[in-house]
Amino acid sequence: MKDKNAIKFPKIVDQAQWQKAREAILVKEKKATRERNALAAERRRLPMVRIEKKYVFAGPKGKVSLLDLFEGRRQLIVYHFMFAPPVPGWPDAGCVGCSMVTDQFGNMAHLHARDTSFCLVSVAPLKNIEKYKKRMGWAYPWYSSEGSEFNRDFGRTTDKGENFGLSVFIHDDGNDVYRTYFTDGRGTEGLTSGTLLDLTALGRQEEWEDSPAGGERSKPFVWWRRHDEYGKKDAKGPTG
Repeated sequence: MKDKNAIKFPKIVDQAQWQKAREAILVKEKKATRERNALAAERRRLPMVRIEKKYVFAGPKGKVSLLDLFEGRRQLIVYHFMFAPPVPGWPDAGCVGCSMVTDQFGNMAHLHARDTSFCLVSVAPLKNIEKYKKRMGWAYPWYSSEGSEFNRDFGRTTDKGENFGLSVFIHDDGNDVYRTYFTDGRGTEGLTSGTLLDLTALGRQEEWEDSPAGGERSKPFVWWRRHDEYGKKDAKGPTG
């Protein structure tokens, strides 16, 4: 009797047939790449919004302004990390999904080489942030917006709860800071290991995917864990 959950692997072919099929999909991949390039060019020409409020953040060296977060560089990327009372894991741990995304950011030297800084911002008190940052082994700059209207003004804290997202800023030669881009939801997928799993035969192994039938599948995101929680029986996914 066949196992109904057995993985139905892709068709087995010889190298020549595989190469032909690979070249066929490469045509589509190159088209998608050109479309992404065109979209990126359009994104770079979005209008900007001047940030009028003087936000104050708490960092390891004390109070800092939004302009200070640039660390002397022209551009700034801010990841709005969900770490607040409504988020599962509070007060000891930040959002599972945000933690998974943050694991992917890598060495900031490559951004710095293009005059761009990066940091995390959360509404959690700095002491909570510093403790969790140490647990995760992250060296990224991470600031607390506690006591300011930053999270609410950017739609990350609402009456319905916390939201994640990514904002991009630029400053002029004076003291004016402008927001040039924002994304959230699946717009941040390019920052995760999901894009690498998309290259594999089994994909993300989630129910929504169009991929070879069979094998274990899960609902989106529920398999995510903080990197030190995989394999622990009591660990829960992003929904708590």
